[in-house]
Amino acid sequence: QVRLVESGGGLVQAGGSLSLSCAALGSISSITTMGWYRQPPGKQQRELVAVIIENGSTTYADSVRGRFTISRDIGKNTVYLQMNSLKPEDTAVYYCNIRSLRSGTNYWGQGTQVTVSS
Repeated sequence: QVRLVESGGGLVQAGGSLSLSCAALGSISSITTMGWYRQPPGKQQRELVAVIIENGSTTYADSVRGRFTISRDIGKNTVYLQMNSLKPEDTAVYYCNIRSLRSGTNYWGQGTQVTVSS
């Protein structure tokens, strides 16, 4: 059984920084993507924040590009999100996601609240 454990998040003033981490407990093989999504208050859908694929390339949402950085530690099956220059509109529950197309698995973290005050 695989479980993703998130840490980090919290309350910060606009312009501040936060770091999130997500560790996979259990064995995951052939990871295709590791990423972060968020669900802002009042919205039903989770939106992509950043993703890193198996060859190391990254993709960011336009709204966070240049401010957020995604990274990973393959040996630890851990993905990180460094968030700088935070804005009130970054307020959301952030979820990590690890996906393997080869094994057909798709795991989600429990979510962590990020609140940015103006």
